[in-house]
Amino acid sequence: MKPTVLQLGPLHPIVEKALAERYDLLHLGKASEPAAFLAEHGAKAAALVSSGRNGVDASLLSRLPNVKIVAHFGVGYDNVDAAAAKGRGIVVTNTPDVLNDCVADLAMGLLIDVARGISAGDRYVRRGDWPKGPMPLATKVGGKRLGILGLGRIGKAIAKRAEAFGMTIRYHNRRPAEGVAWGYEPSAEALAAASDFLMVVTSGGDATRGLVSRAVLEALGPKGFLVNVARGSVVDEAALVECLRDKRIAGAALDVFADEPRVPGALFALENVVLAPHIASATVETRAAMANLVLENLESFFATGKAVTPV
Repeated sequence: MKPTVLQLGPLHPIVEKALAERYDLLHLGKASEPAAFLAEHGAKAAALVSSGRNGVDASLLSRLPNVKIVAHFGVGYDNVDAAAAKGRGIVVTNTPDVLNDCVADLAMGLLIDVARGISAGDRYVRRGDWPKGPMPLATKVGGKRLGILGLGRIGKAIAKRAEAFGMTIRYHNRRPAEGVAWGYEPSAEALAAASDFLMVVTSGGDATRGLVSRAVLEALGPKGFLVNVARGSVVDEAALVECLRDKRIAGAALDVFADEPRVPGALFALENVVLAPHIASATVETRAAMANLVLENLESFFATGKAVTPV
C-alpha cells in the first residue's frame, strides 16, 4: 500500500504532481471543513507536507496521531513547531543549500538597489521627473562595510559576493564561526555600529524576534542601510518605519515583513525603501530544486527511516 501524505496547501507543481502519483494524497487545503476533514482522515496520514504559507503547530500535530515526518518546503521552518514534533518523535525536514545562491544574489541586488536608487530612479523616470532635473546623488557600494547578521550558509554566500565589490565584511552570530577570516562582533548593535550596510540573514522564530531593535537601527545611523532577506519578525518593524521616515537610517531594502503579505502602508510613500514580495528563492531553477528535495526527503524516509535533510 502507498503511504498516506497530508498536503496542507498549494505547493510547487512538481511536488503536487509527484505526491498525487506516488502516495495516497489527502489535501487539507481543499477541504471545505478542515476540522471535520482531519477528524475523519487525520489518523491515516503518515507524513505531512508544509510550506512557508502553511505552518504546523502543536494543535495540528495532535490531530495527526500517526504522522512520522513533516517535509517542509523552505529553508526557514519557524512556522513549524519543531519542539512539539520532536516530542512526538516526528522528523522535520527543510530544503537547505539549494537556495543559497539565489537568496545571496537577491540580497546583493537589493543592497545595490537601495544604495544606488535603481528602483527610485525607475519611478523618477516614469513620473516624468527627469526633464525637471537630476536625481539626488546616491551612495557608493564598492569599498563599504557590510555587516552580516547570521553568517550561515546563505550569509557566507553573500559575503563572497560582497568581497567581489571590495567590501569589508564583519558578522554577528550567537558564537564566532569556525574557519572564516571575517571579523566578528559580539552583538547586533555592535555590528550595526561597524557597518554601512546591515544585512539580516538570521533564522526567524522566537529566539531572534525583534533582534534588530530600535537600538540596533540607531547604531546603524543616518548613513546606514538595512537589507532584510531573513524574516520580518527579526526586525522591530514599527521602529524601522519611524527610523526610515525620520531619516535616522539612510534606507532599507526589504524582501520580508512581519505580517506578510500585508506591508505597512507608511513604507509605500518613502523613496528610501525598496520593497520586494518575499522572492529571494523565487527562481524557476531554485524552486524546482527545493521541490525535488521535499520529495527526496519523503522517499528516503519511507524507504530507510532516515531523511536527507532533517533539521
